[in-house]
Amino acid sequence: MGTSVPQAPSPGSATYVDTGRSAQKRRTRDALVTAARQELAHGRPVTVESAATAAGISRTTAYRYFANHRDLIAAAHPQIDLESLLPTPAPADPAERLSLVMRAFIHDVTLAWEPQLRAALHLALAPPPEPGTADAGTLRQGRGIRWILQALQPLADTRLGLDLELLARAIRSAAGIEALIWLTDVGGLPREQAATVMHASAMAILRDATQRDTWP
Repeated sequence: MGTSVPQAPSPGSATYVDTGRSAQKRRTRDALVTAARQELAHGRPVTVESAATAAGISRTTAYRYFANHRDLIAAAHPQIDLESLLPTPAPADPAERLSLVMRAFIHDVTLAWEPQLRAALHLALAPPPEPGTADAGTLRQGRGIRWILQALQPLADTRLGLDLELLARAIRSAAGIEALIWLTDVGGLPREQAATVMHASAMAILRDATQRDTWP
């Protein structure tokens, strides 16, 4: 018979991390998340055991924080709480606004967090998890679409018939981890060239949408 693994509350649950010696528990949890991110950055598969070893934490202790690798990878997913990628003050021209957002989204998010985003995408495409584990909805947070919509906001006053939500989704499809994986892994482009292509594709979609009477 196999050794049973201690089951833990979901990551960050108040029932464990936030009760009794909470500061020490948060440090332990943060150490596991940091170790997981480092393992991903080095292209190594992440498990609770591998993160525990890298962090110098016992396997039993690690499982008190993360019940399985899905929960750990979900915790290692980039937590980017920025409300906007636009500078202050932001320009008024939609194309200029989108270019600024795309530059930040592609370089400061997609490329900077590529290993973590790849791991999260792999989980999102995997079969549905068991109840209580991190699912694809945990990982798809819609931040990119929100940032793009902010860039497109001036069009709400000048192009009343344009579906900005649909346009934002179209632009997001051209500039994210999915596009980066195709351009580099399938298309064979260096990452910087892939970044240039994603930026150009996003701007081309905007031009097409604003130069036609109806779109798409």
